[in-house]
Amino acid sequence: MFNFLNLKIPEAFLIPPHDQVARVARFIAHQCDWASMATISSHKPVEGQPFSNVFSVSDGPQGTSSGVPYMYLTHMEVSVQDLQVNPQASLSMSLAQTDYCKQQGFDPQSPLCAHIILSGSVVQVNGTEADFAKKALFSRHPEMIDWPTDHNWFFAKFNITQVWVLDYFGGVKTVSPDEYFQAAPHRKHH
Repeated sequence: MFNFLNLKIPEAFLIPPHDQVARVARFIAHQCDWASMATISSHKPVEGQPFSNVFSVSDGPQGTSSGVPYMYLTHMEVSVQDLQVNPQASLSMSLAQTDYCKQQGFDPQSPLCAHIILSGSVVQVNGTEADFAKKALFSRHPEMIDWPTDHNWFFAKFNITQVWVLDYFGGVKTVSPDEYFQAAPHRKHH
C-alpha cells in the first residue's frame, strides 16, 4: 500500500494489496455508499446513447459484505425507465467517494485512487433477498425509510457479469464474478 504522506490510515481503509484484485474489488464495493450507473437511454433526444446517473447502493450493513450492490428504485426514475427497455448497465464506484484518496493525496482519476466498474444488469429482488436488501440499504441510507410511499419503491440488485478494477498503474484488470464473490473484502483476524 502506498502512503506517500505518512498519514495514519484508519482500520476501515486497509485496502488489500493491488495484486489481490478480487479482494480490492470487494473492498471498494463495500466501502462505497453510492455509485454512478450508466444505462442506454430510451429518452429523446439522447435515445441510444449512454446515460449516467447516481444511485445509493449497499452490499450489506457496514462490516457485512455480500458483494451484491443493492438499490432502492422507483419506475418514476429516468434510468429505471431505461432499464425497463434494456436491463444492461454498468456501475462505477471509487474510493474517491470516501476520505481515503484525499487523505493519501491521490487525484480521483489516479489509478492509486482505486475504483471498479461492474458490468451486468439490474433485476428486482423479492422475498428473503428483498429483506436483506432492505436491511443493507436502510442501515446505510436511513433517509430512505421516509421516502414517499406513493413512488412504489422496490429493491433491486446489480447482477454482475464482469468486474473491472483500476487500483494501480499499468491498466485495468478484470475479475470474473466467481473470483469476485469468493474473495473476502477484509483480512481475516486470527
